Amino acid sequence: MPTSADGVVFRDMTLEDVPAVDALEQRLFPADAWPLHMFLSELSQPETRRYLVAESGGDIVGYAGLMCIEPIADVQTIAVVPEFEGQGIGSTLLTRLITEARLRGAADVLLEVRADNPRAQQLYVRFGFEQIHVRRGYYRDGVDALIMRLQLAPEADPITQSDATTEAGQA
Repeated sequence: MPTSADGVVFRDMTLEDVPAVDALEQRLFPADAWPLHMFLSELSQPETRRYLVAESGGDIVGYAGLMCIEPIADVQTIAVVPEFEGQGIGSTLLTRLITEARLRGAADVLLEVRADNPRAQQLYVRFGFEQIHVRRGYYRDGVDALIMRLQLAPEADPITQSDATTEAGQA
């Protein structure tokens, strides 16, 4: 299991994690928390979904999920408990979701972020996301959602790239 220097373990979310993730969801997003059955439903669709947790000392301190139906991937959720913010957990979770989107053949990664959450917006901008739309009053408390997109460049095929370099050198 990969761990970071500070002992945080990142792994796939399991059904056994759902109660703890649900408790965090209710704590972190009281107005917009997903109902427990949403996490169960998401985990039952591995062909189009991937959910991760970050653990420290046996406690879940972050989680994230991705839906991918080619050519679009959508970050369904990403959260880190406030006591663990600023330690790179959100960045690691987002990196892994983007990697998963690439593996599943996505051309774009989309997400919604609260207009009143500059910390999250800054994280997404650092990763290359750009705002493409606003959904007025999207959240239950009336706050707008900013729709952000990351365009994924196709991965270069190393064999094709190598052959092209060789041919160019021989010309």
